[in-house]
Amino acid sequence: MTDLRKIIIDEKEVEVDPAMTLIQACEQAGVEVPRFCYHERLSIAGNCRMCLVEVVGGPPKPAASCAMQVRDLRPGPEGQPPVVKTNSPMVKKAREGVMEFMLINHPLDCPICDQGGECDLQDQAMAYGLSTTRHREAKRAVDDLDLGPLVSTAMTRCISCTRCVRFTTEIAGISQMGQTGRGEDAEITSYLNETLDSNLQGNIIDLCPVGALTSKPYAFTARPWELRKTETIDVMDALGSNIRVDTKGREVMRILPRNHDGVNEEWISDKSRFVWDGLRRQRLDTPYVRENGKLRKATWGEALGKAAEAMKGKKVAGLVGDLVSTEAAFSLKQIVEGLGGKVECRTDRAKLPEGNRSAYVGTAAIEDIDSAKAIMIIGANPRVEAPVMNARIRKAWLAGANIGVVGEAHDLTYEYAHLGNDREALLKLNEGGHEGALGKDTVVIIGQGALREADGEAVLSQAMKFAETTESKFLVLHTAAGRVGAMDVGAVTEGGLDAALDEAEVIYNLGSDEVDIDGGAFVIYQGSHGDRGAHRADVILPGAAYTEESGVFVNTEGRPQLAQRAGFAPGDAKENWAILRALSAELEATQPWDSLGGLRTQMIEAVPHLGAMDQVPANEWKRVALRKPGKATLINAVSDFYLTNPIARASQLMAELSANAKARSEQAMAAE
Repeated sequence: MTDLRKIIIDEKEVEVDPAMTLIQACEQAGVEVPRFCYHERLSIAGNCRMCLVEVVGGPPKPAASCAMQVRDLRPGPEGQPPVVKTNSPMVKKAREGVMEFMLINHPLDCPICDQGGECDLQDQAMAYGLSTTRHREAKRAVDDLDLGPLVSTAMTRCISCTRCVRFTTEIAGISQMGQTGRGEDAEITSYLNETLDSNLQGNIIDLCPVGALTSKPYAFTARPWELRKTETIDVMDALGSNIRVDTKGREVMRILPRNHDGVNEEWISDKSRFVWDGLRRQRLDTPYVRENGKLRKATWGEALGKAAEAMKGKKVAGLVGDLVSTEAAFSLKQIVEGLGGKVECRTDRAKLPEGNRSAYVGTAAIEDIDSAKAIMIIGANPRVEAPVMNARIRKAWLAGANIGVVGEAHDLTYEYAHLGNDREALLKLNEGGHEGALGKDTVVIIGQGALREADGEAVLSQAMKFAETTESKFLVLHTAAGRVGAMDVGAVTEGGLDAALDEAEVIYNLGSDEVDIDGGAFVIYQGSHGDRGAHRADVILPGAAYTEESGVFVNTEGRPQLAQRAGFAPGDAKENWAILRALSAELEATQPWDSLGGLRTQMIEAVPHLGAMDQVPANEWKRVALRKPGKATLINAVSDFYLTNPIARASQLMAELSANAKARSEQAMAAE
């Protein structure tokens, strides 16, 4: 461990790591230092000068605390610890001067600025600024940028902190934003006025300390103090990003990230952030039953009665969808297996071995990517399957990690060695040449695309063999938020989806919209949106979406997390566990709980690690029996990032983003 160093901050002695900057040391001492350009996850720019402090015995002028390290401080004449002051007259005068400069050209449009109420400039002008100005000249104005349908710009408000430029360049891995000009002519702009080509771009809205970058879909709809804030979990991918859902009345107005160092740090993908308009559209809000080939509205009693009547004495198959909470999967499993039926959550036919957690989750935590010196990606495109995790892989690459890819070649925002795109390349990998991965804290990441074909288990066995040979940590990258939890509670059938549906007379479809159901089976659909699953249904039971009920979701690394209810389901729609509980009563096999708490208690009793919230359980390594796969190419699981689930497909904004991405990929490139 590094030797700590004593330092006195505002007459308080603290011991800190000498590699820390003064602004970090002040935070550790509980002293607030204002800042605009400094952000702990971005490189240091040192250009706003708001974080000035006085270093006693140093130069006779204030020092930027974000750009000076503790090790740069000199001790006192008799070896006393260095002294830093953050509240001296020199510092006060310096900060007032900086704030005066900031406000020279800043427009006075707080009443119509969407940042109002949560604006760093407002707060710091009140706390550290002057109440008057000596500036009488006209303010400058700057043209606004068109960054696309997500980020609204008002560049006259920009204070050139360059946070957006540093984020897009360093973390998102795109090079479309930069700063041109000098002095008063300095402007943040985009290269050739391009729109941003990244699925992490919404994060620059949170990073902007003024109202220069705000959310276009949220514009002028609410003020922060009108919103009710709920801390919950995102289900748009399997990463389990921590989010905050802000609601006004019954409507979700916006979704923001929460900090969780082990999962998403403080970023979320654009789909997670902007999918909320899909929560309002194409909703199922009343039960339906099919009569004479047409669906008609029905009462809950009638719909449940018809569903129970269809299920009694028949061969029943239960399908668990991608966005289903673990409690609902557990409840459905109990009902269907009680009727002698089969239940299956691997609706994309992924060959994930039941009961072997090291094979369907792995042994790595997402955080292990940060310290890895080598990363092997097999049959996955993390840039679209888990964009926030891809940013983490990029961070490891920037720190010197070597990255290899077996599968389709895509722009992943970092350099990698493309080792081939078929199963032969994976076999060659196991034949030798492990020098780049041995003893390097290697992480092997396998995607769902590699596991979906008939030889998926053979591909998995080869990937696990490579991880074993190189003593690597192993991570299965899922694309469905509910999949790991459903596997944990045993919502699986030996032989997979085809075995579950084989000769099924009744199919209970719990939110699975990616499955084509053929034949004459009677279909009961329970879900939140009128998507493909509802079109094929004979009975529709309207359920709650992920923001409308509490539930446990287990992320791709096997970490159980609790999603909280932020609002209520529309119309007559009910929470999913309550629908299943009511159905069990109609089937005369009443489940032994009458509350979500009771259901959760029984589920944790059956699967104890689901009770260890926010913990990643250690999985015992059990390699799948080695088999040789075929020769086909590995095809990635996600082809369109923006339209992967019913909520996203109901969103107008996601449809626009999908069309834009398609048009961008088809653009003819000029000959060089």
